[in-house]
Amino acid sequence: MCGRYASFRDAQDISDDLAVAEIAEDARLLPPSWNVAPTDPVRIVVERPKRLEGGSTGEITRMLRLARWGLVPSWAKDPSIGARMINARTETLLDKSAFAKPLAVRRCLLPADGYYEWRKLELPPGAPARAKVPKQPYWIHPDDGDVAALAGLYEFWRDRSKADDDPDRWLVSATVITTAASEDLERIHDRMPVVLPRASWDAWLDPAVGAEEAMGIVTGPQVGMATRPVGDAVGSVQNNRPSLIDVDPDPRDPDVVTAGRG
Repeated sequence: MCGRYASFRDAQDISDDLAVAEIAEDARLLPPSWNVAPTDPVRIVVERPKRLEGGSTGEITRMLRLARWGLVPSWAKDPSIGARMINARTETLLDKSAFAKPLAVRRCLLPADGYYEWRKLELPPGAPARAKVPKQPYWIHPDDGDVAALAGLYEFWRDRSKADDDPDRWLVSATVITTAASEDLERIHDRMPVVLPRASWDAWLDPAVGAEEAMGIVTGPQVGMATRPVGDAVGSVQNNRPSLIDVDPDPRDPDVVTAGRG
């Protein structure tokens, strides 16, 4: 799964990288984060018809918007379900009702700098059978230092307890698509987020692309990733600072997983 990631690039830099034409003000003002956690506000890149005065819509525009991490289906009774839907597995995208419709019409990219994963280690000799399994956190990021464009889905949920003219009546939420880990990353964890290469961005965001073609994109080539062991501080959502991605000088992992340039 993907349960933590980092997104600390400036909104304008993200927009320049992903050819975004319009930046929502709340997305512009979102501060950098080295420890993005479920239900946090996150930036997403979408292509949607531009809203015009009077309620009409204009041409399809690539936008940087704000969403809550954890997809809330339109049919949900309340938004709490989103905390359990931070990831969507490629294997069930077409089968699960919460993901099938967004896959067809509401795809997005979640711009990140990398993500974290925890590798389960062996218990030390003599440890009690019920002892807590030790884990080594890893920082995983594009090998070339480029932006990590996580493939995602987004949805709109209407809070019917709020008035029609209440600007907070709509909640925008998003999920990160995951797949089976690549050969060089499976030693850390058996799942990984889908990080799309630049060549796939336009088609993934294009609302004219259907679900079957989108499946071909999300199961196609991905970006090569680099790994490095990092400290335990990332395990607490209270910690949010640049040093979270610094290499752990004394990792507990006796067989450190190295991929790319670390």
